[in-house]
Amino acid sequence: MKKIITYNVNGIRSAISKGLFDWLVAASPDILCLQETKAQPDQIPTLDFEALGYQTYWFSAKKKGYSGTGLLTKVQPDRVVLGMDMPQYDDEGRLIRADYGEISVISVYHPSGSSGEERQAFKMKWLDDFYNYLQQLRKERPYLIISGDYNICHKPIDIHDPISNAKSSGFLPEEREWMSKFIDSGFVDTFRFFNQQPHQYTWWSFRANARARNLGWRIDYHMASENLKDRLRGVQILPQATHSDHCPAVVQIDF
Repeated sequence: MKKIITYNVNGIRSAISKGLFDWLVAASPDILCLQETKAQPDQIPTLDFEALGYQTYWFSAKKKGYSGTGLLTKVQPDRVVLGMDMPQYDDEGRLIRADYGEISVISVYHPSGSSGEERQAFKMKWLDDFYNYLQQLRKERPYLIISGDYNICHKPIDIHDPISNAKSSGFLPEEREWMSKFIDSGFVDTFRFFNQQPHQYTWWSFRANARARNLGWRIDYHMASENLKDRLRGVQILPQATHSDHCPAVVQIDF
């Protein structure tokens, strides 16, 4: 069984300064998918991760201090691919794929649309292009685990106040429809496969003491292709990890 964790660290250097290494030793994932690393590879203490038993792969944005993904693994991958072969997204370092036998694990950071109309339009274009990229990828790599920050709450249960956020980026009808379309195309929201409880969130605003009051959003997911459903063994959200405005999410799966 393998433990996969996804974690938007909101700046890996910041997270390290808040105790990320100690947490990593205690949590001990086999694979750690990171988003929003906000660092160039030469700014990341790769050797310190390697000392903990991880091979590390980084895909940084061209713009310094922005976006970026990482993948840390104790298991030797057969192949690692950086990006989607789409420059407008690869320039922002939004996706890493690692192949392990028949299974591929993807660390993905979907764009946020919260800064305004231009980025919301970019996000919607990304969603279409990402969907099409996956449909193509599945012909070659049908067993997929797509872990990361999707920047979308799928259903009212996934957000603390669905009424007042009905017109907020991340909970817009068209974003939620995309999520339904994505899942219906043959994916499992692994957290909801095991856990139907409300008030389960992975991100909280820094404002209004939101985290202490658990006024959150569940926007970080492990999506598994339907053909892996029988291998799923458990899920968990880890809100006690406080290196970021997100928290880690776990899936356990038989490889």
